[in-house]
Amino acid sequence: MWKKILPFLPVLLVTGCAATLAPTFTRLTAGEQPRNPKNQYLVETAVDSSQQSMRWDSIKVSVWVDGKSYPMSLEGQLTNRWEGYVPVPASQSAVTYRFKFDYKYNNFGTPPKPATTNSPVYTLRIVD
Repeated sequence: MWKKILPFLPVLLVTGCAATLAPTFTRLTAGEQPRNPKNQYLVETAVDSSQQSMRWDSIKVSVWVDGKSYPMSLEGQLTNRWEGYVPVPASQSAVTYRFKFDYKYNNFGTPPKPATTNSPVYTLRIVD
């Protein structure tokens, strides 16, 4: 029996590690912001992971609003804090959004593999 399972053990271990060590998001944006004339609102997130195989140099973070993606950029000299702007039309008083985190991780005997993690859905309320 072990002879049948043993060849798949590395794959099971790598898959299990990648699934359990997925990056986590911390929303750094307040739940409400005052309305501004440009209708663009700053959102920020911190990304943390204990996944040692993750390639931090491959990270691309975006914020998704109503099916549209908006790029985020690193905040200053930090390596795990990202910021970007989301549009909220003047006719709306709230918007829901989520962060999408694309990255690569090292895998035994193969080139780095792509992975994606999404944050929970957040709500930003705009107050007049």
